[in-house]
Amino acid sequence: MKKVIIALSLLLFTATSYFASGQSESRLDSISEKVLLEKQWSIGALLHTNGWGLKFRKGHNVTALRQFMWEIEFSTYKSSKEVRSINPYFSDSRSYFYGKLNYVWFFRGGVGQQQILNRKPYWGGVQLSWIYYGGFSLAVTKPVYLYIIHFNNGFTDYEVREEKYNPEIHFVDNIYGRGSFLAGITKVGLHPGVYIKTGLDFEFGVKNRQINALEVGAIFDYSPIPVAIMAYNPKQSFFLTLYLSVMFGKRYNRYGIK
Repeated sequence: MKKVIIALSLLLFTATSYFASGQSESRLDSISEKVLLEKQWSIGALLHTNGWGLKFRKGHNVTALRQFMWEIEFSTYKSSKEVRSINPYFSDSRSYFYGKLNYVWFFRGGVGQQQILNRKPYWGGVQLSWIYYGGFSLAVTKPVYLYIIHFNNGFTDYEVREEKYNPEIHFVDNIYGRGSFLAGITKVGLHPGVYIKTGLDFEFGVKNRQINALEVGAIFDYSPIPVAIMAYNPKQSFFLTLYLSVMFGKRYNRYGIK
C-alpha cells in the first residue's frame, strides 16, 4: 500500500510540474506577444510601373507609434516606350527592343520613418502605417549590344557581328537580334542622385513578432547627370514610379523576451 501511495504521489507531482511548466510557457508566449518589441528587420520584393526590385530594411522604435528605419534597395528600370521587335527575314533571330540605348538599374540607400496610424487589435487584423524615406540613389547604365548583319557587295552572303547599338546606322532590316547581356559590361555609366519615397504599409497577421505586410507607394529619383534610355528621346533626370511590394520579417528585443 505504501508503494502505491508513493507511486501516486510521484505521478501527481510530475503532472503538476508539467502543468505548471505549460502554464509558464503559455504566459511567456502571451507576454511576448503583448510586449513592445524594439527592433525589426524585413526583406521584400516589389513590382513598379517600370520594372521590379528587391529591398532590405532594419530599424528600431523611437516611440510606441513611430519607428526609425534604414533601407537598401535594388530596382530595374525600363522605358514605357520600349517595344519588343524581331527581324522577320530570319526565323532564328532573337527579339530585341528597337531604339533602346541603355539598360538601367537603380541602387538606393536611405533612412526614413514609419508612423503607425492604426494598430491592429490583439487578436490580429491589419495595422496601417505611413512610411517616408529619402537618401542616395545611383542609376547604373550599360549600353545595349546587338547582332548586326553585314552583307557583301553582291548581297549574296553575309556575316553577323555583335556591336554597340547605333541608331544612325542600325535599322530594322540589318539588326539580327539582341546581343549577349555581358557585352559592354566594362562600359557602364554611373549617375549619382537622390530619391524620396512615400507610401502606406498594410501589415496583417496574428503574431506581433512576425512581419507580413503589403506596401503601396511612389518613388521619385533625381539624377543631375541625365540618363539616355531610348534613341531620339530626351535624356531623363527625373524618374517617378508607383510600386506595390510584399515584405516579410521579424520583430525582436536585443535583451529580454525575444
